[in-house]
Amino acid sequence: MIFAQIEKIGIMSAQAIERFGFAVRLFWDSFYWLIVGRRYKQRVRFHQIVEQVRVNGFDALPIVLALSFVVGMMLSIQLLYALSDFGAESEVLRAIAKSVTREFAPLITGVIVAGRSGAAIAARIGSQVVSQEIDALRVMGIVPVRYLVLPPLLGLMISMPLLVICSDFMSIVGGAVFSIGTLDMSLMAYLYESLHILTVNDVMQGLIKSVAFGIIIALVGATTGFHVKGGAEGVGKATTSAVVISISFIVLVDMIASYFLTQ
Repeated sequence: MIFAQIEKIGIMSAQAIERFGFAVRLFWDSFYWLIVGRRYKQRVRFHQIVEQVRVNGFDALPIVLALSFVVGMMLSIQLLYALSDFGAESEVLRAIAKSVTREFAPLITGVIVAGRSGAAIAARIGSQVVSQEIDALRVMGIVPVRYLVLPPLLGLMISMPLLVICSDFMSIVGGAVFSIGTLDMSLMAYLYESLHILTVNDVMQGLIKSVAFGIIIALVGATTGFHVKGGAEGVGKATTSAVVISISFIVLVDMIASYFLTQ
């Protein structure tokens, strides 16, 4: 029994390492074809990137704004309660502005987009693997990575920072709605002070994280999709795995990035 469990752990570890290597290869191949694709008549179409920005960015904007607003209010409620013990309610403005731009906005956006786009990428590629459309693309002379991975990868790298900027603003507005009564400030004064407190480094931390999260979502979704087995049931499992793995890596990378960016 013990040896069987050890063997199972070994197999899972080998699969994880193999898929990590596959994801790195996808990233490399994507930018290789981005650079040399025109030479081999494999250039990425501009409208494909625009479509991915629309699907992964603009279509996700309503839910990102709504949840960011709620999270801003939640932070305001908790921080006002905690800081009231020290008579430092005025510091809630600074705490919300910096915590949102550095941490919460990119993390919330990453989780939402992972649930939407990560699952969609895995399902799309997985269904094409099952129906052997990937082989058909190769027969037609189309490089699958250039056609299926590069557009969503670029789309997420562009749309994620834009979503995070919108999330930053809406989270601060959400915090303001609950805080202005306690702080005896107008909404415009609250927003002005928040923008005055923030530095370029605060905003850049969130934007850097958002680009990394976009890369993770695209590569995890594509890697999971390319490894689909077992027909329609396998596609369903792949979409679930893509979301879970993406969110896990997002949280891990967020922790590592927060450590190094705050040194």
